Amino acid sequence: MQGKTLFVSGGTRGIGKAIVYAFAAKGCNVAFTYASNADIANEIVMDIERKFGIKSRAYLLNILEPDTYKDVYKLFDEDFDRLDYFISNAIISGRAVVGGFGPFMRLKPKGLNNIYIATVDAFVVGAQEAAKRMEKVNGGSIISMSSTGNLVYTPNYAGHGTNKAAVEAMVRYAAAELGAMKIRVNAVSGGPIDTDALKAFPNYEEVKAEVVRRSPLSRMGEATDLTGACLFLCSDASSWLTGQTIVIDGGTSFQ
Repeated sequence: MQGKTLFVSGGTRGIGKAIVYAFAAKGCNVAFTYASNADIANEIVMDIERKFGIKSRAYLLNILEPDTYKDVYKLFDEDFDRLDYFISNAIISGRAVVGGFGPFMRLKPKGLNNIYIATVDAFVVGAQEAAKRMEKVNGGSIISMSSTGNLVYTPNYAGHGTNKAAVEAMVRYAAAELGAMKIRVNAVSGGPIDTDALKAFPNYEEVKAEVVRRSPLSRMGEATDLTGACLFLCSDASSWLTGQTIVIDGGTSFQ
């Protein structure tokens, strides 16, 4: 991966941050977006450039305005001369998901629509812009991060779960149409991962205890548990793998 470039949305914490460090450790240049805290983003940029000797840049992006991806990619083009991998990872939380995170009878269109925008619309625009640049370097790999919340009932997760199912369907359509450009498109679906996003759940301790109980490995997933699949899907080892969803859930979806 030396000399190649990854662009990942939402790279300052949790899964996105783990991905940033995993690819940088392989000698891959890394660009990522952040939602608000430029100081944290710049600290990560300086840290991975110092540790791994690669080039890194961070860009502000409001994931609820996916069309602004186009402006971000213009800045990307000024900093990098190629794009090989794109990972759509950023999610929303807090007030933006009010009406989208909760029991079925409390769901509201605005919250559900916001989750769709941040999950599906953002993947589409980000992947479209990535594909234009990958075509110039004879192909690449696109990944959407997903969740087993569309396979296994998770309390209060209907809004997110249904949109993860939608983005996995979009991945398959993208794979079918971008293959001619030598671009592979896949999804990585994680079981409950012990991140700040999960800790924001009002029933976090209950969810954690249930995951530990259900997993044959008797533990929660960590952000770094998903990086191996991302590295694999961006490597030549997966050169004939496209339109698929790889589930990494500690065996919890079988229990």
